[in-house]
Amino acid sequence: MPQKILAGRATDPQLRGDLVQVKVDQVILSRAPSRALAEAIATGMKKTPVEVAVAYDGTCVADASSLADVDEGSPHSVSPEFPTYNIPIARPGIGFPAPVHLERFAAPARLALTDDPRLATVGGIGMLSLVVSPSQLGQALATGSAWLRPPRSVQIHLSGRVRPFVCARDVALELLRRNLDEVVRRIEGEHHAPVILEFAGPSARLLSVGDRAVLCGIAPQVGAAAALFVSDEKTEVFLRDQRRSKAHRALVPDPGAPCEEVVSIDLGTVDPLLMDEEGVVRPVRDLAGKPVAQVVLGGDSGVTLRDMLAAALLLKSKRVPSRLDLLVAPPSRQVLEVLAQSGALVDLVATGARIVEPDRRVVTSEIYPPPPGGLSLRTADPEPRIAGAPSFVVASAETLAYAVATGAVGDPRSFKRPVRVTVPRALPTDDVLILRDKKGEQVSTKKPPAAPPAVPWKGPLTLDVLAGVPKGNGRAAVGARGRKSPAPADAAPPSAEERAQAAPAEGKAGGVALVLSTLDEVRAVAERATDLSSVRAVVAPFVPSTAVSAFASEGIATFLVGAEALGSIKEQKSVELPAPAQWGDRVAAVFGSERVEVAWLATGMERSWTHAGTVRQPPSASKPAR
Repeated sequence: MPQKILAGRATDPQLRGDLVQVKVDQVILSRAPSRALAEAIATGMKKTPVEVAVAYDGTCVADASSLADVDEGSPHSVSPEFPTYNIPIARPGIGFPAPVHLERFAAPARLALTDDPRLATVGGIGMLSLVVSPSQLGQALATGSAWLRPPRSVQIHLSGRVRPFVCARDVALELLRRNLDEVVRRIEGEHHAPVILEFAGPSARLLSVGDRAVLCGIAPQVGAAAALFVSDEKTEVFLRDQRRSKAHRALVPDPGAPCEEVVSIDLGTVDPLLMDEEGVVRPVRDLAGKPVAQVVLGGDSGVTLRDMLAAALLLKSKRVPSRLDLLVAPPSRQVLEVLAQSGALVDLVATGARIVEPDRRVVTSEIYPPPPGGLSLRTADPEPRIAGAPSFVVASAETLAYAVATGAVGDPRSFKRPVRVTVPRALPTDDVLILRDKKGEQVSTKKPPAAPPAVPWKGPLTLDVLAGVPKGNGRAAVGARGRKSPAPADAAPPSAEERAQAAPAEGKAGGVALVLSTLDEVRAVAERATDLSSVRAVVAPFVPSTAVSAFASEGIATFLVGAEALGSIKEQKSVELPAPAQWGDRVAAVFGSERVEVAWLATGMERSWTHAGTVRQPPSASKPAR
């Protein structure tokens, strides 16, 4: 199915070559909207030619830092200029980007590019969503096209029916428990191509679009580029309920279509599961009786409207234990309105729940973090698990409801009698919080954001080596890319971590090479690449193809190294890389006094992007794809 979507939009329908140019239907801006807009403007964009482009402003709880980001033009902010470029703004309060886009904009058999891995959930409606860097998004906004690697597919065959008190969240956790990440990693290593999960089988067509979205949300955690379901009568009903019937297109795999591997799962064998604080998927009974201090019901993934209604019914007439906080974060404004109209919101509030705004920092635990020494249960997918990151337990909405009712972890099947949930067909679809351009209205007098200067590779380079992900989010140290307060004269020399988050001086060699051990570390660095401005190279035993392309477009070289050499490399303080003219498939790098042959993972045009320090093209060279 992903090949069908790309072939219909590619200049080469056979998808031959390392990279192919494809027409883009949608661009979804979430993590660094202003940076993507700046790149598009630098390319010469006046108005974007893509069918749908949306910028999500996820900062609902305004504080001094977030207001300063907007005023200073931080890459992560959303300025009022977006609608003038034909890019509507989804204002704060509309919900988390993934569920809102699924409801209001996602369309089957289309291609979307985004900077947010959590948008993988839109694959539940049959839309292919691929994660790229902000600079690649800028090119897509300006030209309507992008260069992508042709993908490979892994089919997940679903059969059987789920039992009572087993949700789509449990099925997603079961897939993680079956080591799907090892399958993806092996296929990536063989073909050096993105891997896309395709859900098939008789039970795939029985799932609602919401349940399908929950299953697609696991793609980033296993290193897959995206996940995709068929577009069928269930999809058509979902779009009809959203009053978007015209967006429907059928999407089914061709008979006998090849795939790299098939993973089968019988839904009838899935038990209530949870992912513990270490990232290990276990049966709920393994933690039964453990006290719970915090429950966060909702978020941007792992929960559907049906799950929210079921949790409210299970908790009706219950009371929150004295040592437990129940936070409810409705995924979207539509879900909030349905909960209010059905009386479920009243039941949750009467239980003792606190309703929190859909701020992006809720899912990253920057606000409402897990309490020290206490257990936190949540429905949303975790951020990449790296050292120092907040940790919590992930489980289904019904498992969370049991924890609220009893104050401890337990099997939701102990409720004995399952609730009957009726999801209303008449859904509120008023887009009052979508800000679009109004002709003749001056939106802002501010100057449009400026793209950061490219830092090309020139001659041999010596980089500081830093093992792991730099601490902090990088924004406090740098703010907008390249802007930084001068250090006092008597200040101590900056550490490797501080240099990783500082903007490189123009015309000077140097920078930082990150040595990463796990997929989660690679994911964390890829998501923060716009903040880690001095990072020039990434060395790891596994890097997904989508991350390689994203790094290359930011001028970051990606190298593969064997796991056996990783330990000694981490102990070194610097690495010497030869001049770019001497780079090939293998590069001779010198870590301290040790010479190590590393594999350069970039391919085709990605190599020229790396050396140029940007994917940006001059305005005269930017033309929309046919």
